[in-house]
Amino acid sequence: MNKKERFQAFTQYFAETKPEPQTELSYRNPFELLVAVILSAQCTDKRVNMVTPALFQSFPTPELLAQATFDELFPFIKSISYPNNKTKHLIGMANMLVNDFGSEVPETVEQLQKLPGVGRKTANVISSVIFNQPAMAVDTHVFRVSKRLGLVTLSAKTPLEVEKQLVRHIPEEYIAKAHHWLILHGRYVCLARTPQCSKCELTHFCRYYEKNITT
Repeated sequence: MNKKERFQAFTQYFAETKPEPQTELSYRNPFELLVAVILSAQCTDKRVNMVTPALFQSFPTPELLAQATFDELFPFIKSISYPNNKTKHLIGMANMLVNDFGSEVPETVEQLQKLPGVGRKTANVISSVIFNQPAMAVDTHVFRVSKRLGLVTLSAKTPLEVEKQLVRHIPEEYIAKAHHWLILHGRYVCLARTPQCSKCELTHFCRYYEKNITT
């Protein structure tokens, strides 16, 4: 199976089985999702969802978060990975939202990346989830699963290389959804250490399965 056929099989399967995938982060508006995605860096969505209700109750707007001190905000997120840096990032992000963007979350990846704590992956998540832009956020799940399936080359060494290959071959209308497809498949089926090939329905075009299970 060539690359074009793999992408067609991938898109067809998920378009039929998970036509409307959603992020597992809990949020009610763009600001809350931005906060949640910043917190989710190298941390599980489950853990983030445990701390954000109290956080959003106390700091429901960019203005209130911008006014918070380090000591006021830190206790809310101390159980999250890298809480010191993320506390500083959240306060800095909120200040920039208020001062530079009229308290509105910007739409473009370029503008989003100007915010403290927002790298390309986070910017792509916000752009795709909130604004339905054809942006592909590459986290560890997307990086791993796309390589195992044979959607990208094994020589792709960085998230940006993987992102470019995926965006090049996935139809534009599916790019935002494909981000969730790959994440959810990696989270529940194609696990890092023990991929659940026996219950995977993508083995008919999976490069990993072909080379490691059938030989």
